Amino acid sequence: MPGKILVTYASLTGSTAGVADAIAKTLIDLGENVDIIRMKDVKELTDYSAVIAGSAIQSGKWLPEAMEFIQTYRITLAQKPFAAFLVCMTLAMPKAEEYKPTVATWLDPVRSIVKPVSEGLFAGMLDIKKIPSLIYRLKFRLSIMFGVWKEGDHRDWNAISNWAKSLIPLLQSGSK
Repeated sequence: MPGKILVTYASLTGSTAGVADAIAKTLIDLGENVDIIRMKDVKELTDYSAVIAGSAIQSGKWLPEAMEFIQTYRITLAQKPFAAFLVCMTLAMPKAEEYKPTVATWLDPVRSIVKPVSEGLFAGMLDIKKIPSLIYRLKFRLSIMFGVWKEGDHRDWNAISNWAKSLIPLLQSGSK
């Protein structure tokens, strides 16, 4: 694929950063030219032929810095192939497949600004010590006690890699 791909992300505890790294590594291993940059550190998009952007989910929403990125670069993103992904613990729950339609709606605010050529929905990692908010730490501890979640890494590295591989033909064109 000609051009360079930007993989950018917003992460709270590092889980989404890990997913972004895995996406970038998969693309690099397949010969693609890729930069991986936190959303808050992106200064421009002109050097990129395609953009893959992802965010952790908090309370059913992309993080504020992620939505700010989409809003700030909406015109440029609409002019190049753009893929979006999210990382959330809802997909680590028992019977997660039943929740996928709901989880997919959490990309609606992104879709209302720019239409992704593909969307990835991934389970995250739960490490209570890394959760910055006391209220959320308590919420997750209670959820663990009641069997809603289990602490640990729930990311499906094969699914993440397969999604990244599936993006290559979708990102082939430097413009939509």
